[in-house]
Amino acid sequence: MTRITYSLHSITNPENFGFCPDDYSRFKYGDDEVAEKFGTALAAGFINAHLKGKQPGQLVIVPSPYAFIPTATFAMKNYFVYHLNRWLAAHNHPVVQETKVHRTVTYKEDYGELDAAQRMQLIGNDSFHIDSTFLEGKTVIFLDDIRITGGHEKMILKMVAEYGLKNDIYMLYYAELKNNAIHPNIENFLNYHAVKSIFDLTAIIQRDRFFINTRIVKYILNYDYEAFCIFIQNQKPEFIQLLLNMAIGNGYHTIEAYHKNFTFVNNYLFNITLKSIENGN
Repeated sequence: MTRITYSLHSITNPENFGFCPDDYSRFKYGDDEVAEKFGTALAAGFINAHLKGKQPGQLVIVPSPYAFIPTATFAMKNYFVYHLNRWLAAHNHPVVQETKVHRTVTYKEDYGELDAAQRMQLIGNDSFHIDSTFLEGKTVIFLDDIRITGGHEKMILKMVAEYGLKNDIYMLYYAELKNNAIHPNIENFLNYHAVKSIFDLTAIIQRDRFFINTRIVKYILNYDYEAFCIFIQNQKPEFIQLLLNMAIGNGYHTIEAYHKNFTFVNNYLFNITLKSIENGN
């Protein structure tokens, strides 16, 4: 078994990332156009660095772990696969397969604000699961948007050891923090670069290409109640319905910190439906 890490961008300077911080921020909150930009660029870089002139065999793509709501990485993964598959098909290689790492624990804390020890303490009780039989004899590509302290990578490798996986493995990232002098909360600097308040989300949500993810659902449900109520009432019913369905799917209705906002969404949708019925729609 071999394990190779590849990152398209290396963060060594807190003022120069090699990519646009506003793009990254919008990507983390569901801008699918940026997800396409990132995924395509990562695939092109990976092909040039590790696949050209080789026989890659059967590749399996595994995006960052999630329960019901996909992560921002999942959207990036889609375009990574599209670009990679075109190259594979053009060179008569088998196109990629996909699978998922299942996780069992969800949390409301903002992971990007924590240091390395706090991150491991937070995710240490989580449990990752994968279909090891499906992976037999294949090369596995674990895909994530950014590597800061390596906490999630350690959990992935712990899972690899527990399942006794013997596969060749790539750990792929759009960006990686390579300067230990930079505090891990640089991740939140990037996450919130273009999203300073809940009202900044409207421009992302109402774009033609929006991809809902775990971060935006948690951010909305955990927001100050008064501002949250104003925000929700300015959204289309289709988005509010999607928000509710995603929240329930991830079990967020059971988290006390989200209860007040969740209840408002539920009641608000009920009232919209009731008015629609009363108006004969």
